[in-house]
Amino acid sequence: MDKRTLLAFALSFLVLLVWSVFFTPTSQKTTQRPKPEPEVEHQAPAPKALKPAPPSVSAQVVPPTTGIEGKEIIVETRLYKAVFTNNGPSVKKFELKKYRMTPDKTSPPVNLIPTNGDGNFMTVDFIQNAADGNGILYQANQDHLNLVDEGGPQELVFTSVLPTGLMVEKRYKFYPDQYKIDLEVVVRNQGPQRLEGAFRVGLNPVIPKEKKSYYSSFTGLTVLNQGEYTELDLDDPGDKVELQGQIGWIAFQESYFISAVVPEEPLDAKIEATKKDKDRLYAKLVGPSLVLAPGGQATARYALFLGPLDLGLLKQFGKGLDKAIDFGWTNVIAKPLLLTLRFFNNYVHNYGVAIILLTIVVKLIFWPLTHKSYKSMKEMQKLQPLMAKIREKYKDNKEQMNKELMALYKTYKVNPMSGCLPMVIQIPVFFALYRILAQAIELRHAPFMLWINDLSAPDRLFRFPFSIPLMAPPYGIPVLTLLMGASMFLQQKMTPTTGDPTQAKMMMLLPIVFTFLFINFPSGLVLYWLVNNILSIAQQYAIYKKAS
Repeated sequence: MDKRTLLAFALSFLVLLVWSVFFTPTSQKTTQRPKPEPEVEHQAPAPKALKPAPPSVSAQVVPPTTGIEGKEIIVETRLYKAVFTNNGPSVKKFELKKYRMTPDKTSPPVNLIPTNGDGNFMTVDFIQNAADGNGILYQANQDHLNLVDEGGPQELVFTSVLPTGLMVEKRYKFYPDQYKIDLEVVVRNQGPQRLEGAFRVGLNPVIPKEKKSYYSSFTGLTVLNQGEYTELDLDDPGDKVELQGQIGWIAFQESYFISAVVPEEPLDAKIEATKKDKDRLYAKLVGPSLVLAPGGQATARYALFLGPLDLGLLKQFGKGLDKAIDFGWTNVIAKPLLLTLRFFNNYVHNYGVAIILLTIVVKLIFWPLTHKSYKSMKEMQKLQPLMAKIREKYKDNKEQMNKELMALYKTYKVNPMSGCLPMVIQIPVFFALYRILAQAIELRHAPFMLWINDLSAPDRLFRFPFSIPLMAPPYGIPVLTLLMGASMFLQQKMTPTTGDPTQAKMMMLLPIVFTFLFINFPSGLVLYWLVNNILSIAQQYAIYKKAS
């Protein structure tokens, strides 16, 4: 491998890394600047789930609901504690009992509803004549639901009668051991006039203000459109996205969590989403247009999921929600790796040990290929005297020198690229594991041993009160990364060179480059590379000892 080939390989690796971190393609991204025309409420064809009832002859005008005061209703299960408000109604707080903000067990639980929101994070309304359904107070049938000790599901029912004579009933059904919440919205025209409207799902999330690390996954609005996972790319205030198709669900996603609204059946509908300001998003999914005669009614059913991006839980939920876990172009490798990690963790109960076992498995799979590569490198070492003579003889004729070297390689059946092969074959696994550590909830705050208490974060021994150049916070000693660099240096020392002093120096620089490159990577990824290096050193030692 000559200098240009080596440089090309190193640059290719860096380009792949940067592209994977910042420009990983998703299934679909559509961004559109807002148009100057006034906004019009879009309506879609009626789906099967919505069937207006026949009008009632004895329909009478019912006075609108009055005298209701705003209040909060607490719903507590074994998995979460939620606070609903009868304004809308909407969920105001949703704390996950199994997940905390930091690895410290005393830190507060993760709250999926930002505290700086306006209380309309997730709503389902029946809007009339494009009017906003927010701000309406509902009567709640209960003030508190406790599903921690009781086994069966419970319902929270909100009812209200609007000035138009429309009766609205929203029935939430909660389960003790599920993040799933069933929602049934029933509307009935109790007035003397025909009413026209549509069911609408609204998401009004606030992007968390805490700074994300550069390896964090997508945060924003996502949709299952035509069966494909789609990220709504809204970068700047005023950006707007419109989608039309069979909508399976709409959600707000963060690195490890999702808040989704899933219709009972996919809706042939249109979604409009916009970035209202630097940290606030808004999306609406407007259902089919409905006309309710006096006495007529319609029902829409949804399932809500507010919880972790856990592949097993999302598959159990169904409706294609598991597609929200998307590892981009590494999907075909990442998902089997994640399942393998989960399998090992079921027995060892430590994801750090699971990563070590996974590294061993990957090494065994590629063992024949790397074995052949190391043998070829050993043969290259035997050719050093002949290669040195060729370089000296044709030092003024690079083209002829390269021809003679290639003829030498062909005669002795050796591969000059063999030195890079063991590293190259690890790159797809490297990127797949990179995506897993950034997105898989299983590895969030997963401890390994000693000072490594979060495999999804960089390893830091001790914490410094001052910043360090090129190092992302927290600041400390990256012990695991330094060990990885040392192991890579030892591996390079054991690797035979082609006799070119310049190339040898470049190869010895690689451990330094990789050490700085890995300094801010998740400790789980560094652990994988370290163990892989150690196994490679052992393999090289065994081959070279046998050959000698």
